[in-house]
Amino acid sequence: MAGLQGGAPTPQALTVHNQSRVLEIVFSDGAAFRLPFELLRIYSPSAEVQGHGPGQEVLQTGKRDVGLVELEPVGNYAVQPRFSDGHDTGIFSWDYLYFLGEKQDSLWDEYHQRLQAAGVDRDAPMPQKAGASCASH
Repeated sequence: MAGLQGGAPTPQALTVHNQSRVLEIVFSDGAAFRLPFELLRIYSPSAEVQGHGPGQEVLQTGKRDVGLVELEPVGNYAVQPRFSDGHDTGIFSWDYLYFLGEKQDSLWDEYHQRLQAAGVDRDAPMPQKAGASCASH
């Protein structure tokens, strides 16, 4: 499972900056990242965002001003944020947080390309869900 690889960097400090909407993380190898809440929300590792397999990802919009309501530890390998829009099913392993920090620029580029390809604005509200949740599939 991600976050449990031996020798992988682990967080030495996590600081939530609510005013600037940034999670600051300092890792044991000296790497430090400032991850915007929006980036965390649009790249949540949850099935609601990632789907249940390749090609099932759900493009997230309207998350620019999302806040972080709570950040709960999950064992010694991850955290589970609760966002102001109610999303709380993503478990962010240390490995995944490091990946988000390390690849932040390319992930933003990819996100903007996906928005453009879908013909959707970053600030557009998310479409209403039709039908059942993924839990009933």
